[in-house]
Amino acid sequence: MSMKLMLVVPFIMMFLLGSASTGNVLVWPYDYSHWMHMKSVIHELTARGHRVTVVMASSYQAAESSESSNFHVEVIPVPFTRKEMEMLTQDALYLWSYETHKIPFWDSFIKIYSHLMKMQSKYKSFCDNVFWNEKLLQKLESAAFDVLISDGVMPGGELLAEKLRVPFLYSLRLTPGNTMERICGHVPAPSSYVPTGLVGLTDRMSFMERTANMLTYLSLDIMFHHFFNKDWDQYFSDVLGKPTTLCEIMGKAEIWLIRTYWDFEFPRPLLPNFEYVGGLHCQPAKPLPKEMEEFVQSSGEHGIVVFSLGTMIQNLTDEKGNLVALAFSRLPQKVVWRYKGKRPETLGTNTRIYDWIPQNDLLGHPKTKAFITHGGTNGIYEAIYHGIPMIGIPMFGDQSDNIAHVCAKGMAIELNINTMTAQDLVDAVNTIIHNTTYKENAVRLSQIHHDQPMKPLDRAVFWIEFVMRHKGAKHLRVAAHDLTWYQYHCLDVIAFLISCVALFMFIMVKCCSFCCRKCGITRKTKIE
Repeated sequence: MSMKLMLVVPFIMMFLLGSASTGNVLVWPYDYSHWMHMKSVIHELTARGHRVTVVMASSYQAAESSESSNFHVEVIPVPFTRKEMEMLTQDALYLWSYETHKIPFWDSFIKIYSHLMKMQSKYKSFCDNVFWNEKLLQKLESAAFDVLISDGVMPGGELLAEKLRVPFLYSLRLTPGNTMERICGHVPAPSSYVPTGLVGLTDRMSFMERTANMLTYLSLDIMFHHFFNKDWDQYFSDVLGKPTTLCEIMGKAEIWLIRTYWDFEFPRPLLPNFEYVGGLHCQPAKPLPKEMEEFVQSSGEHGIVVFSLGTMIQNLTDEKGNLVALAFSRLPQKVVWRYKGKRPETLGTNTRIYDWIPQNDLLGHPKTKAFITHGGTNGIYEAIYHGIPMIGIPMFGDQSDNIAHVCAKGMAIELNINTMTAQDLVDAVNTIIHNTTYKENAVRLSQIHHDQPMKPLDRAVFWIEFVMRHKGAKHLRVAAHDLTWYQYHCLDVIAFLISCVALFMFIMVKCCSFCCRKCGITRKTKIE
């Protein structure tokens, strides 16, 4: 063999082996911060040579900026604009953030539920344009996908996987009350020490908190079965042409990739097909833009405070905006504030407002002393990654639950957006910065986060590739999926044992009664 051929053969073998290990991946994402998380996974998959196709509605904010040379986007037209969907979303967020505390619980519940049903109706029209589009389905089926990755916050991805007959995985933070994970995924969640998602409890609950936790579980289960689940059961049955349920199809998920980790979570039981991948989007800090770096460096020994309310909440009310700006003006630190609302009249010279900020890079900057956040999972994990203590101002959704976790871990202080004053915010920032316990706890959690056998992104991609290689992960599927609800809770066994005890007691009573009667007759005969 010639020297040239000997040099070429290894490269040919590497190419052939690399091609054989690559796959065809279909992604069903959700919008806003969910897309940011999913995009990290997509970029890593494409970097490893996999072909990725993303299906999303034309109304998604992500559809506007998702053009990429390394993955294909299948944009599905919907009968409403991106602006209409954004307005509906902002109305729901405003109600949830500012109005619910002013009205009775049931009134707020009905209003929020009404908004969510409007959003679900529009989401279903997106699903209609996928599942009743035979041409699109044939195109997707001919692509011969190896796996589908679905954001579990809304149904649809699992239904598409069922239609295309491909295995699928979920990417998920949580569902209200962990209903999907518990009822469909069968992950254990004892109400005595596993707090219901969205209520802001910890794993250390008083008697009344455990009572509230159990009642919340029950009420959310009822809502899931009789409101949310009922409509989707019928929809799934119509699309598949046979009776089925949302939970039955969700239960077929090979792996659930949960967007948290033990640095954040309270200890709890898990199943082997549930994997924590929290913080997979986090990266070492990159240099800041020149103008921003100059502003940060001008802070001197006091450092900077970073304030962001995420991708969905772009502004505050004028009253709250002025309150926050006034508080910042009283701080010795410089403040970098991501904000798209009206410029506050009380804005101080130490505060800079930006439409967008490189949040991860700012949190990784040595001058950053504190992070003020609404409590989104992405932002919290960037703070954990870089060891930055937080002030949490939860607004909606899972944010109160997220903030409760980091407060319990000792790296955050929580404030209420509706009741806090400017002085409350000043005091919270000063406490976070000058009480070294918060920084120490933040650094400790950061060390725990970094001390993993495999990086979160590598772990997520490993399980995606695992499912592709083995055409699923059925060996990790618990038998609970094949049991009825009464078998799962051993109610039939309990009923059998109670019946046995009752039968035994009945026989014993009858025997005793018979013996007593016989003894009575014998004694009477002797006396006569």
